[in-house]
Amino acid sequence: MSRTHNAPKRTVVANRSKATPVETDEIEALVRAAGDEVVAAVTQAGREDAGSYFGRGKVDELANTVADTDAHRIVVDDELTPGQHRTLESSMPDDTAVLDRHRLVLEIFEAGAGSRRAKLQVELAGLRYDLPRLIESADEGMLNEMTEKGSPVYDVRDRIDRLERKLDELPEPAEQFRERRREEGFDLVTLAGYTNAGKSTLLHRIADEMSLSDADSRAESGDASTEKDATAAVRDRLFETLETTTRRATIDGRPLLVTDTVGFVDDLPHDVVESFSATLSEAGAADVVVLVVDASDPESQFRERLDVSFEVLASQGVEDERIVPALNKIDCLSEDARGRRLEIAEERLPAAAADPIPVSVLEWTNLERLRKTVMERLPTDTAELQVPNCDEAMTLVSRAYDRTTVETVDYDGGVTIECRGPPRVLEELRARAEQISDGRAD
Repeated sequence: MSRTHNAPKRTVVANRSKATPVETDEIEALVRAAGDEVVAAVTQAGREDAGSYFGRGKVDELANTVADTDAHRIVVDDELTPGQHRTLESSMPDDTAVLDRHRLVLEIFEAGAGSRRAKLQVELAGLRYDLPRLIESADEGMLNEMTEKGSPVYDVRDRIDRLERKLDELPEPAEQFRERRREEGFDLVTLAGYTNAGKSTLLHRIADEMSLSDADSRAESGDASTEKDATAAVRDRLFETLETTTRRATIDGRPLLVTDTVGFVDDLPHDVVESFSATLSEAGAADVVVLVVDASDPESQFRERLDVSFEVLASQGVEDERIVPALNKIDCLSEDARGRRLEIAEERLPAAAADPIPVSVLEWTNLERLRKTVMERLPTDTAELQVPNCDEAMTLVSRAYDRTTVETVDYDGGVTIECRGPPRVLEELRARAEQISDGRAD
């Protein structure tokens, strides 16, 4: 994924927590995901200061650390109020930027957004975040005087209004895409879960050789000679997937489209979730959702992320029976720890969801079981098609092989096809068989 940054910014991370020790691993990973360099970490155990977030002594220590490390900015692992942000920034050396966790995530998403819709959505989320902080830093009297003739606050509000109108007017290509692919006989499977849980690697494992985009471009150009790597990019980096990545897959002869969605992240800003609702909506439209969970997370985090994941999927209208939980990275756990993770998952998962499947995507462990469970959860019907033995019948046989799993074909006294597959596809085949039998086939 390309980044819009130039030279990496030297960054001091800062965190506060009632628990000890105060962890900074995740905020450091977010900073690196933004393409920047962590040069120091400052932590404080204790309650939040309403005015400056950190206590006075810790604010002074933070300012000294910035000066000693020649840092460009500070990233605080929490959401700062506009007043706290202003107080901290005014206490730091000149030209030191202060960002909180939410603004950093917005920055990462801004760098990774590709489509026009995504770019507008992230810009809107950023402006909504910046507006109260801009108001906090402005002189109220001067602000009131300048409102009529224009001010930075007025300009931001105006831009927010225009972005909201533009987004309302933009068509939603994802829905058109889904309908077209369903008409072509594809079932839709979505991979959901937190960043770095292994979704992109799983997509790599189950995808066919050709990517959807490659296949479409070759069909349009007529060029079948170029072989391209169709697997999703897989790197140990947060937010590798900011927009959906879709690949073709075939399981038990059944054609699927498998989509890797934007990864969840702890304490994701509401506006960011709203901005990327289009990517999360892929889960709502899917026939099956594979929920990929990192089983190597600490127990408390594993438990919390399971709960949050199901809440997010429920918010997108995903029924429990469409969910297949995959507990990934079991190769990193002892046998006892694996058993404990399964117990936790079984306790917390809704009864209608599939049983949790312990997998190691890296080592291919239990992937066949995962595929089988996905197939069992796909809507499936069976059909027996009977037609006279004619040219149209052979076309029907070919279409059945392309779009369903054909069990038998019998040519005794006509053509009888027994097949199973998506109900909507079988309905189309039945209608075609009826046309052939009635002599109405084109």
